[in-house]
Amino acid sequence: MTPNDYSQVIDLWAQTEAMLLREADSEQNISRYLNRNEGLSFVALDGDQMIGAVLVGTDGRRGYLQHLAVDKGYRGFGIGKQLVEKATHALKQQGIDKTHLFVANDNLAAQSFYQALGWYSRPEVTMYSYNTSQDDNI
Repeated sequence: MTPNDYSQVIDLWAQTEAMLLREADSEQNISRYLNRNEGLSFVALDGDQMIGAVLVGTDGRRGYLQHLAVDKGYRGFGIGKQLVEKATHALKQQGIDKTHLFVANDNLAAQSFYQALGWYSRPEVTMYSYNTSQDDNI
């Protein structure tokens, strides 16, 4: 994935049920993220059509997989699995052995998908956020 893919990727994400998009997913922010994490995020194409995408980064210790999406018409063919494998392999090449992701509590389909790939829930941790902005949708 490169910043040039943004318009197609954001369209795919917007059409994906249970995808939690925020103002932080603006073109400027995603471009900055991709530039800081070059070579870690991937897209899947069928010709010129964007059919899958995953946003991936690292803090130097852990990997973070975000916004995995596959077009509804292409699900069940292993595209999501391939995107996850490419992402975790790219992280491994950078020395990152553990990758985290966030799934909405009510997104049971995504939870099942990741569990089938060997990912596991972490009951010993709770996610906290701190917002320095007045905007709750950031």
